[in-house]
Amino acid sequence: MAYTCIHNATVVAGYAQMPESAVLVEGASVVEVFSERRFRQKSFSRDDTVIDAEGSYLVPGLIDSHIHGFAGYGTEDLSTDSILHMSEKLAGYGVSAFCPTLYPMAEEDMVKGIRAIVAAMGLERGATVLGVHLEGPFISEHQLGVQRKEFVKPVDIELMQRLYEASEGKIVNMTVAPELKGMRELALYCNNKGIVLQAGHTDATYENMIEGMQAGIRHSTHVFNAMSRLHHRNPNAVGAILIQPDLSCEIIADGHHVHPDLVRLLVRDKPDTNIVLVTDALKPTAQKKGPFFANNEEVYFSDGIFLRASDHVIAGSSLTMLDGLRNLVSYGIPMEVAVKMASPNPARILHLKRMGEISPGFQADMTLLTREFQVLASMVKGEFVYGGERKQG
Repeated sequence: MAYTCIHNATVVAGYAQMPESAVLVEGASVVEVFSERRFRQKSFSRDDTVIDAEGSYLVPGLIDSHIHGFAGYGTEDLSTDSILHMSEKLAGYGVSAFCPTLYPMAEEDMVKGIRAIVAAMGLERGATVLGVHLEGPFISEHQLGVQRKEFVKPVDIELMQRLYEASEGKIVNMTVAPELKGMRELALYCNNKGIVLQAGHTDATYENMIEGMQAGIRHSTHVFNAMSRLHHRNPNAVGAILIQPDLSCEIIADGHHVHPDLVRLLVRDKPDTNIVLVTDALKPTAQKKGPFFANNEEVYFSDGIFLRASDHVIAGSSLTMLDGLRNLVSYGIPMEVAVKMASPNPARILHLKRMGEISPGFQADMTLLTREFQVLASMVKGEFVYGGERKQG
């Protein structure tokens, strides 16, 4: 089998920066990571592909575990073609894997959306579809954000069973409100199925959050947004995430959903292994022309975010993982920590085996970036899905 070798790279593996390094790939896996000096001692056949990175960053492929849509395609389309278009477009932005995220909808539509996502798995030409992220429907009507109240449900195990069956076991993560009646039973069901539960769109007290952790809700959705705020007499959901080191969290690092100084506070006071960069991107993100729609409602773009046209409420993010990585570094967060938040952390928290690292035996998902965070090439499972040909030699 032929090899692919990317050399003369600054490999950022989530724990350190390794300048003048090379990575050897065989098939879908990383075989070896070694120095440029050792690269010069190796020989390759004409069937091998050798790429000179010219000092560029080589990072693990970015993993977006919370994304609703991209480039005019969204999960609300209830279409396998839309998911496949997302996969292809995301590859050009350095994303190697993602969890298409469904809004709360009527049950019939949720089932259609779930089936559309599952049907796309294995057909991708870009980023890998990891499975389904359900953002609801078992969330708080008091912390809706832009979610539609008519589709929010009390905990219903039979409904959960129907959604799980529609997914063929492919629900990866699910956002829930820990304070809802019956949540412990739901948590037990989901934990037995291997579904990662996230506290979000929640009006939970601090005690509710601790009870949720005891039940197995150990991750949280877009910290600071759509959750009960920190109060000095009741830390609430935000306080629980800040206080409890084992409660991991998503962060939308667009500079609008969360102030940069709060991002810095989070990284300073929480183990950086338990923070996950996400986009929460909407369907019109990177869409060239309007009109723009998200969750089947018209939105407009203003100052870096999308607002709902009907009431000017923040509808969601226009962030890309690439811009999120760039923003984190601009906030003074070390590159290796930012990369950790974008690849190794989501892989570990979502129990993705052999993903999220540039290390021998791991899946060869990698992104080659310029120092200005422009994507030169994206590799998924050892195959270039974007770029790569320009630097082959």
